[in-house]
Amino acid sequence: MSLLFSPITVRDTEVRNRLWVSPMCQYSAVDGVPQEWHRTHLPSFAVGGAGVVMAEATAVNPEGRISPDDAGLWNQAQVAAWRPIVAAIRAHGAVAGVQLAHAGRKASTWSPLTGRRGSVPLDEGGWPTVSASPLAYRGLAAPTALDATGIDALVADFAAAAERAVEAGFELLEIHAAHGYLLHGFLSPLTNERDDAYGGSLENRARLLLRIVDTVREAAPGIPLLVRFSGSDFADGGWDAAQTAVVAGWAADRGADLFDVSGGGLVAHQQIAVGPGYQVPLAAQVRREADVPVGAVGLITSAVQAEQILVDGSADVVLAGREWLRDPHFGLRAATELGADIDYWPAQYLRARPA
Repeated sequence: MSLLFSPITVRDTEVRNRLWVSPMCQYSAVDGVPQEWHRTHLPSFAVGGAGVVMAEATAVNPEGRISPDDAGLWNQAQVAAWRPIVAAIRAHGAVAGVQLAHAGRKASTWSPLTGRRGSVPLDEGGWPTVSASPLAYRGLAAPTALDATGIDALVADFAAAAERAVEAGFELLEIHAAHGYLLHGFLSPLTNERDDAYGGSLENRARLLLRIVDTVREAAPGIPLLVRFSGSDFADGGWDAAQTAVVAGWAADRGADLFDVSGGGLVAHQQIAVGPGYQVPLAAQVRREADVPVGAVGLITSAVQAEQILVDGSADVVLAGREWLRDPHFGLRAATELGADIDYWPAQYLRARPA
């Protein structure tokens, strides 16, 4: 019996397998509204056998977008556009999830699809950015530090976006606290120089994230709730897996269900040794030290590799990104390679199912 193709229940939602689609920015929205590309792109993974299809980093307010072309959930037009996409994912047997995000000091940047780099000038549609402290990411405009009023508004924006996500039909939510974006900026001592209740100790640096976990859980009480962490800054003196494990435990006590452990993205001087499964040890450490369910990511490209991660006890689920882009039917292929007898091959594709 393949572990990868065994079901898992997260809160009260049963997911048909443990091979999930990571959130991947598409830079193809208009005013935060998903477009035809999203209607084609995301349901294709459900057809291809994914357990969860996670929509890209979706901003909780306009200022939280990485680029002007990012998706959002701050108004009803966006809810209406997400609804048929979510319905299509569900119709093909996968659980539809969305990553709620704010890009912090890495917001208001040019989409990579434009060929331009750096911050978008204010006179070309950019906007001022915010972070824990007024420290710029290399090559980007300096942010301002969020004050108490801004923090309270942000918490409310996450709650409202969670409500809209549920209204759109999403069955799983993820809070983005990784990759150098706003919540990660509060967590890491490299980017948080505050001397108030949100800076200094680990408890203080985690305070904003935990407030958001509380408010999202209250806004979506029955919905599986994930948190995506960078398990390490890969930089001296920064955030690491031990701190991640502690905060994951606190978040679990407040109602978070599973932790999606990635890495890096906070500082330009990070030093990462990239290779197959290079971030899996971070997930394994968080799982072991916090005794919480985790998802593993990071150059996971084959069925055998994904299966072994679960067999080894390093993670409870596997999230892949680029392999799904290369092959939107990665799930069906992986099941065949592992000899898993799944019953969700589309009937229209059965003639192509390997004997």
